[in-house]
Amino acid sequence: MGEKLRHAVGDVTLNYRVDGSGQEPLVCVHGVGSYLEAWSGAVSHLKDRFTVLTFDLRGHGQSSRIKGRYEIDDFVHETLALADHVGFSTFHLAGFSLGGLIAQRLALTHLSRIRRLVLLSTVAGRTPEERDRVLGRLAALQAGEPGAHYDASLSRWLTEDFQAKHPNLITKLRQRNAENDPDCYASAYRVLAETDFGGFLDQIRCPTLIATGEEDAGSSPRMARYMHERIPGSELHILRGMRHSILVEAPTLVASLMRDFLACAEASRG
Repeated sequence: MGEKLRHAVGDVTLNYRVDGSGQEPLVCVHGVGSYLEAWSGAVSHLKDRFTVLTFDLRGHGQSSRIKGRYEIDDFVHETLALADHVGFSTFHLAGFSLGGLIAQRLALTHLSRIRRLVLLSTVAGRTPEERDRVLGRLAALQAGEPGAHYDASLSRWLTEDFQAKHPNLITKLRQRNAENDPDCYASAYRVLAETDFGGFLDQIRCPTLIATGEEDAGSSPRMARYMHERIPGSELHILRGMRHSILVEAPTLVASLMRDFLACAEASRG
């Protein structure tokens, strides 16, 4: 994989990596409590055709552990600053979970920068009951231990079969989660819990791929269909038997969907 690099955006130093040398630029944004390596499985199947920028969000991985309240536009600003830094004037944009919310916001505010949009396991149009559930998890996280939050979330994220077959990976994921700063994690989770662009999605006017797991309770198929119905001309995939962490459990499938979808952009310019 590509060399890890550093770039300062205001008072935040972002850890990032660029993989591949394809003509098509692609920016990938991870979820809460994660890190750029979450994309590694998918990137390994994409880097022959794309030049891929991945990075640790503020408060995550090896980027600055900034304390205090985070806003969705902090993440958008820093994503665009990194894209500018590596020379991506326009690019494909893929976001997973919180990264998908960041991608939605970026598409709503800087549509001219985006070629094609990929929204994976993300949220929009929460019902009052769904909003109450995620705010309840936020309150529990703010009051308790991040490790307990992680343990409680494992079965929402990964199927039991996958967990049973990959105990070493589960141990590694637990270790990586334990390295998270509790305050930074909670600050990012608040953005995920409180942000919803459901009423604005019809303003996203770029080709969009939407995918989520069939058994994803938090970023549910209902939400994916909600996004699909509101983003003109979007493409929808519900991944059978999958839960939330499709980048971990099915990176080859995700990469295949992305390649096929993004290849349409190459064909239109070819």
